[in-house]
Amino acid sequence: MSRKLLLAASAVAMISASPAFAADDADLNALRAEISAMKQAYESKIEALENKVETLEAKADSTAKKVANVQPSAGSSIPATSTRQVNDNSFNPEIGVILQGNYQSFSENESEFGGFAVGEEAERGKEGLGIDETELNFSASIDDKFRGAATVALHEHEGETEVEIEEAYVATTALPYGMEAKAGRFFSELGYLNSHHAHADDFADRPLPNRAFLDSNYGDDGVQLSFVLPTPVYSEIGGGIFRGDDFPGGGADGADIGAWTAYGRIGDDIGDNTSWRLGVSTLQVEGGERSGNEDMVVFDGDSGLYIADARLVYAPTGNNAEQEITLQGEYFYRDEDGTYDDMDAGTGPVAYDDNQSGWYAQGVYKFHPQWRIGTRYSQLYAGDVPAGLAGSALDNAGHDPWAAAAMVDWTNSEFSRVRAQVNREELADGAKDDQFILQYIMSLGAHGAHAY
Repeated sequence: MSRKLLLAASAVAMISASPAFAADDADLNALRAEISAMKQAYESKIEALENKVETLEAKADSTAKKVANVQPSAGSSIPATSTRQVNDNSFNPEIGVILQGNYQSFSENESEFGGFAVGEEAERGKEGLGIDETELNFSASIDDKFRGAATVALHEHEGETEVEIEEAYVATTALPYGMEAKAGRFFSELGYLNSHHAHADDFADRPLPNRAFLDSNYGDDGVQLSFVLPTPVYSEIGGGIFRGDDFPGGGADGADIGAWTAYGRIGDDIGDNTSWRLGVSTLQVEGGERSGNEDMVVFDGDSGLYIADARLVYAPTGNNAEQEITLQGEYFYRDEDGTYDDMDAGTGPVAYDDNQSGWYAQGVYKFHPQWRIGTRYSQLYAGDVPAGLAGSALDNAGHDPWAAAAMVDWTNSEFSRVRAQVNREELADGAKDDQFILQYIMSLGAHGAHAY
């Protein structure tokens, strides 16, 4: 009841109770009529509000009945109630895409490794504008014991688009004593660069030894087991068995283990600004048959590769996001025993029992959070050539290939990078090939941090 109605009722009570406020009948009847009209008006408003409340309650009941009658979709085990979650995240892998493109210019029409038969990925790219390898990445935790990842690569070769499964594996997450098991197809732990995808490299191309001995990356079907040891410094050992299909293998028949690996590495910090890592590893291919130089050179036999790697990272200010100096290098030694057949030179199978080696060293300086410069030198040493292979791809004609590179890149964010690089390579005949590469690397979607 409002204040006005309350005051009017009080006035009537006072007039009726006290003769001091008596009035004639006409005035009293007029006041009573006014009070009665006010009461009816307020009662009409209250009744209208109550009707609105009843209407809203009826609509709410109708909506609740409709929601209760909704059935779950086919294949769903979740009851259709008002508390059901709209989004089902039970299958939600991280999905990312790596886009790469470049412009390349060369001073020589051809570029061949003198003294080495190399795979497809080791070949020089095409001149002019083009797209580089595009990667589709998928990864997720499978459950509390396993995680999985897959990388599908799309690239062009001789005018055709090729689709390749680079990696597709499962790995454990809960084994005791610092152990991890990995099964499927993956880049093996060999040296430093092999386990990394090319878009994570500091340069637009791989060093000569990685291209000649591993066809840029050794990735095969197999199983790998690793142990992080309980030592004061970081220590890890591991090894794996593989099908032996990928270069420097390639002749696995599926019945036996065609290759195996083993590795060990240690690392630690020096103060607050410096970290380091040293490693040794080996890849043994037994009785494999591989093709090189566009399938024109075939090696059949045993191949043993040994790698030593080192890496040092120094942050002058203590914050590597601001400034960072990285020194890195690897040494490769390969011992082979089998036969080489250069079909292009018509040599036929020729016995070969010798070794080849190579190395690279590089330094990269981040002088600004978004800017880096770097330089790299790589060298290959061919083996002694049997008389039967004179004039073949294994004949280096006295020239051991080398390459020097310098780059500068700009990283706008962790998802985008643009790089300019110049190379000079010595070819098989001693000629110098001057190269210029302009590259972009763009990451879409989810992408995990790169390994140390």
